[in-house]
Amino acid sequence: PASVSPIQSKMTSVMPVKEKKLMDVKLGELPSWILMRNFTPKGIVGAFQRGYYRFYNKYINVKKGSIAGINMVPAAYVLFSYCLSYKELKHQRRHKFH
Repeated sequence: PASVSPIQSKMTSVMPVKEKKLMDVKLGELPSWILMRNFTPKGIVGAFQRGYYRFYNKYINVKKGSIAGINMVPAAYVLFSYCLSYKELKHQRRHKFH
């Protein structure tokens, strides 16, 4: 039997762009990957459910859990609130007058 070159082995294991996770998508494939997403209300709800279950099973539903998983939720809220109110906070900075 003929041996398979590394180039051929890479070509045979190519996954369709639609089935790749965001972290596996290359920069050139990003626009086509985004266009293949399901932006219907059902698809958006499903994406939030998958994210919730992934977070829950990774940080909350573990044998030796800690407070870190629960602390991520308030930290994300604080960061999100800061981003929303950044424009107002920017105007309240102290300015040095020379």
